[in-house]
Amino acid sequence: MPVSPAMAEDLAHAVAKLYEDAELAILEKLRAALLDGIDSPLWAEIKLRSIGDLRQAVEEVTDALQQDANGAVGRALAEAYGRGRQAAVAELGALDIGRELQARRVLPNAPAVDRLAASYAEDTRPLYVRITRAVLDVYRSIVTRASSSVLLGGLTRRQASQRALDQFAQRGVTGFVDRAGRSWELAAYAEMAVRSVTARAAIEGHVDALAEIRVGLVIVSDAPLECPLCRPWEGEILTLGAQAGPHTIRAEHAVQPTGLLARRRTVAVHVAGSLVEARAAGLFHPNCRHSLAAYLPGVTTRPPHHPTPGTTYEDTQRQREIERHIRRWKRVQAAAMDNAARRRAGAYVRKWQAAMREHIDAHEHLRRKPAREQINAAR
Repeated sequence: MPVSPAMAEDLAHAVAKLYEDAELAILEKLRAALLDGIDSPLWAEIKLRSIGDLRQAVEEVTDALQQDANGAVGRALAEAYGRGRQAAVAELGALDIGRELQARRVLPNAPAVDRLAASYAEDTRPLYVRITRAVLDVYRSIVTRASSSVLLGGLTRRQASQRALDQFAQRGVTGFVDRAGRSWELAAYAEMAVRSVTARAAIEGHVDALAEIRVGLVIVSDAPLECPLCRPWEGEILTLGAQAGPHTIRAEHAVQPTGLLARRRTVAVHVAGSLVEARAAGLFHPNCRHSLAAYLPGVTTRPPHHPTPGTTYEDTQRQREIERHIRRWKRVQAAAMDNAARRRAGAYVRKWQAAMREHIDAHEHLRRKPAREQINAAR
């Protein structure tokens, strides 16, 4: 059975839900803090004096989130690594080397799992500090802007607060900025990070198992609607060794003749590069559709190419964009201070849901994923 990032997707979903729930809890605490005493003439002074209470409330959420997430990720990595090993057993089960691998009782590779868990914890540690800072900055800004609007005779305090809170809810808790300067929503970044690290664990479990029985070549699947990063590697053979770049090797045929006088057979195998090289170039990125299988010289055949007429990779990205709009307006709906604001946000939710239905209907190879449109369920 080939191994792919999708093999560990359900594990990533479970962890991402922790972040989504935390984001909703933070939005609710911010909304409640602003709404409390909003009609008092001393509202602005009271709000700025009570900023410490909000800080403490947000830090309680982020501390619990960090502890729960790190523990859940550790368990998910061990499970993903084990699934990768089991995939190697399944795809080689009919051969002697598969039975040899199945006979081994190997616990999840502690060094590999621990290394990946430590990498995840290190990558996300700054996130929790940024969450608190972002919420407090928005809180101060809303109080200041709402007070100014009232003094200038414009919007009511409630209207000004709701407008600013809507803007914050639309973009989400942007606790992380990547190298390209893009601000990530809290849950979206966490999901990407968890998918990436659990996929790596599954692939490493698979590769480690193959290396134990001296299978040194793997082959990449042909996946529909592939992205430009993965396209160069589709259907290609990769080495688990260190030699990068295209090259041809002579490898022993996976099925050798028996008998005293039988001569060992070899076949020429064109290798596109190393697995390390391909992954560095973008193969098996988060949400990658490709899988990896053992390549047995003389036995394994290249996968046929499966074109997807009428649908492109860009169409899948448009679907992801519409999903983001739906989640954005659902956050605004959750942050509404009154029924009017809630109804207005609900109208935008329905508008983007209609856009999703139209997009799916126009592309027969796309499938709607309702879980990805939720803000309180894993995507």
